[in-house]
Amino acid sequence: MFLVPMSRDSRQLSRLFDDTFERFFGPVATAEDNALRSPALDVAESDRAYTVKLEIPGVSKEDVKVSVEGRQVTVQAQTQRQEEKKDGDRVVYRERSLQSYARTFTLPAEVDQAEAGAKLEHGVLTLTLPKRGARAASQIAIN
Repeated sequence: MFLVPMSRDSRQLSRLFDDTFERFFGPVATAEDNALRSPALDVAESDRAYTVKLEIPGVSKEDVKVSVEGRQVTVQAQTQRQEEKKDGDRVVYRERSLQSYARTFTLPAEVDQAEAGAKLEHGVLTLTLPKRGARAASQIAIN
């Protein structure tokens, strides 16, 4: 038989609680856990443009930056932390934290920056990137 010494020290009880909590719910997220995430993306191509969809949940449109340089597209976004703490409350467990997203990809053809557009709905950023020099298809006369 093994005896485990028990102490009534509040730090040990707190650590015991935290260890038990972590065992069931995983590690407690801290500010240092804010890793740069690479959002999932889908790319579709038509004759005139590329349509790119990226998942960036929790980000407002003011916090998204999209830059296009030739064929290279860069998307950067960051969520804003909302403090919901009341007087006397202490955070016991937090999974929702500040998130940063970044993704750079290269398309097969150059993009016409002047005609490019973006829309953010329900955590999905949709980019419409017209190809540079793409013109509407015209019919060729057969002689």
